[in-house]
Amino acid sequence: MAFTPVQIIGTQRSGSNLLRLMLNQLPEVSAPHPPHILERIMPLLPVYGDLTIESQFDQLIDDVCTLVETNPVPWTAVTLDRAAIRVRCEAPTLPEIAKAVYELKAQADGARIWTCKSMANIHYAAELEQYSTPPRYIHLFRDGRDVALSFKKAIVSEKHAYHLAQQWKREQEASIALYEKLGPGRVLRVRYEDLLKDPETELRSICTFIGAQYSETALAYHESAESRETANSGLMWQNVVKPVLTDNHRKFLAGLPEADIRIFERVAGDTLEKLGYELVYKKDYTLFSAEEISDFSQINQDLKKEFRSKLRPEDLEKRRAQEQLLKAIADRLPLIPH
Repeated sequence: MAFTPVQIIGTQRSGSNLLRLMLNQLPEVSAPHPPHILERIMPLLPVYGDLTIESQFDQLIDDVCTLVETNPVPWTAVTLDRAAIRVRCEAPTLPEIAKAVYELKAQADGARIWTCKSMANIHYAAELEQYSTPPRYIHLFRDGRDVALSFKKAIVSEKHAYHLAQQWKREQEASIALYEKLGPGRVLRVRYEDLLKDPETELRSICTFIGAQYSETALAYHESAESRETANSGLMWQNVVKPVLTDNHRKFLAGLPEADIRIFERVAGDTLEKLGYELVYKKDYTLFSAEEISDFSQINQDLKKEFRSKLRPEDLEKRRAQEQLLKAIADRLPLIPH
């Protein structure tokens, strides 16, 4: 079977789980919860050395499969056959393994379109473009100030407004650049706020873009087993068992301190305006001093430690296996010649 790959790009906490679960309701689409294969394993590739050596490539395949198998939200109905994945790889590369894994999941789901919501894959677009069938990209974007507010409540991520603004700006600018390079035939831009306001219209547009038939079952995503499993896997995903939260925007006005909004707009105000969002305060793109940035970084680290110390034990436990795997891979670095 020939598969159509779809890659959602942008920044997390922008409704990507909502969109993933909607698309996963469509019979032609497989959209599993992402183990973030490229984002997590790419920095560790030096561990594996020369991937044209069969044993090294097999080790990488096995580690990727284990990463998927220990995902906080389980991949159901699929067995990751290492040998089958190896056969599917058209080259000895990590992106080819990721593609093969998603194809096996799609095949198990009886789908011909697979969707990856690892939004940080925008940084690996050049590698994804090497696929024999390059992906169709969905640039899902949300007001960055609401993204920052959401990240401040999430298990993962930076916590200071400066670092969140830097991340959001970097990922949005990369997504905009990809749209300008490939054009609307390859990159569809979807505003999160529009998805909340008129989900059916947005979903119909997305279905046309990816080549899937629209079904009203997409709007019943919150009743699906996948939504329940996702919600049960962490507090940060609790909203996915609720219908579309039509008012889930501009929450930053009440949720972020004025200082945080000013910092965010100072760092990423030009990108906010580029995507059609109005600034709250007068434009000020003055660069922060090295001393200020150092202070922000210390506060950011302190906030991350404080947040993690307050996490529910069950949330930490669901992530433990993946964290241990990644540490074990990194610890191999001095032992494997490369």
